Amino acid sequence: MTQKLDGLMTRAEALLAKLEGCLQTKTQAVDWDAIAWRWVTLQGAGSLQPITHPHQVLLENIRFVDVQKAEVVRNTRQFLQGLTANNILLTGARGTGKSSLIKALLTDFSSKGLRLIEVEKHDLVHLPEVVSLIRNRPEKFIIYCDDLTFEANDIAYKA
Repeated sequence: MTQKLDGLMTRAEALLAKLEGCLQTKTQAVDWDAIAWRWVTLQGAGSLQPITHPHQVLLENIRFVDVQKAEVVRNTRQFLQGLTANNILLTGARGTGKSSLIKALLTDFSSKGLRLIEVEKHDLVHLPEVVSLIRNRPEKFIIYCDDLTFEANDIAYKA
């Protein structure tokens, strides 16, 4: 009986050690060689995970939104030159090219230092952490939240 209990205790301790290893939050170094990242939260701790193969969308393939595209491109050029630039909220029905336009900016301007960080709606509360990571970087970052929608009685927008 004692032998079985000892064996059980040994196995339980090994299992606990494995669980503790999984639960510990490890700060990962950011791969700054990437051009695009996704903010990923795991067990309350967030990190920038590189997107190894970001979508390569060309600006000339974005069509039928010429006025919006021209404004976004102008604003992005100003941003990259260190001039006055504005935050952008692209609105429209699903499938009208809003996300593709942002990805096309990355394709066209990554060689000029533009970088992209995607943050999910539920992770916007981590925006101060994201900003603290990029604050002193030489690159220029677009922080991008796709599908930012709220229901009429949804108070999450306040976060």
